[in-house]
Parts: sequence; C-alpha cells; structure tokens
Amino acid sequence: MDKIIIQITSGRGPVECCRVVARLQEMMLKQAKQYGITFTVLSNTKGELAGTLQSAVIQAEGNTLSAFTKEWQGTVQWIAQSPYRKMHKRKNWFAGVEIFDPMQQLKWNINDVRLDTCRSSGPGGQNVNKVETAVRGTHIPSGIQVLASDSRSQLQNKKLCLERLEAKVLAWQTTQLTALQQTQWQEHNILERGNPVKVIQQPL
Repeated sequence: MDKIIIQITSGRGPVECCRVVARLQEMMLKQAKQYGITFTVLSNTKGELAGTLQSAVIQAEGNTLSAFTKEWQGTVQWIAQSPYRKMHKRKNWFAGVEIFDPMQQLKWNINDVRLDTCRSSGPGGQNVNKVETAVRGTHIPSGIQVLASDSRSQLQNKKLCLERLEAKVLAWQTTQLTALQQTQWQEHNILERGNPVKVIQQPL
C-alpha cells in the first residue's frame, strides 16, 4: 500500500482562495472514499473567516494513488462569484496542490540518536529505584526526546523508545517539509494561473 502527503495551499491568495482550499479538501475526502483511499487530515491552517483554510495537509494511503495524484497535482482554478464580496468582478480563484512521497523525503537514521539509561520513577518497588531500566532517546539534529519506562526490561524499553522517537521525528520532518512548501508558494508565487491542472465551476 502506497502512502503520500498532500498539501493544499492558497498561496498569497485572498479569502476566496482560502475558501477554495476548504472546498478542495472536502472534494478530495469524498473522492478518496470512491477510490478506496484512506485519508487522514494531519493539519489545517484556518483562514480569517469560518469555512476557509489557508492550507491543509493530508496523508493518503491506498493502491490507486497514481490516478488520484495525476488528477489533482498542480494548480486548481475555481470559477465562482465571491461569496464574501457580492459586487466583486473577479470570478477566478486559485489554489495549489502539492504531493510528495514521505518515504523518499523523510529520513530516519539511528546513528543520529543518543540513548541514555536512567532510573524509572513511579510504582514498582525497590527494584525500580535501584536499576536503570528506563531509556531516554535524543534525536540530536532536532533535539526531540522520548523517555520509555514501561517495562522492567531495559532492552524492551530501548525498543519502545526507538519506535516512539522515530514516529516523533518523522512527524516533525513532515511538518518541516510542509512549512517549507508553504513558504515557497508564498515567496515565489508558484501558482501557475495560466496552466491549471483542473478547472472547477461551482458556487463557493
């Protein structure tokens, strides 16, 4: 089963473009069910008005992702009268959809981890206080730390610590990637308005 990260952004666009982001997320979630794709909304950056989003980050898992990504990746043009400015003449609004494979861009290297043992705290009798069974893992590049003290076995705690630390680090890296993408849209105005991959004409 494949896994991808989808980011929808309004770029520098006005509130109408933020409304497009929210509508596109709704449309993608609905279409995902038809494709048998599992969607998980990782984060939503809300716009100034209710029902608007500056950006959305979604994780998709499934076996039919290539057809889905081909349909959506790029600039989406939405043609509609502004629901916020009734007399506004502009009817073309744009949002960008960026898709990337987290397994290709996210990196987990156990050599970046420092493991330290320490005494567990909490219930468990005198043995807990005498033996250093807890394991603290530190991901040196990010400074992220995880403490595992679930088991009386140091080996088991080490395994749990590494598993939890990896999940935290990958989540952090995903946030870094999507933040970078958002910055690129804003700084370089990467929306190719003249060459949309998809044109939608519906009320916003």
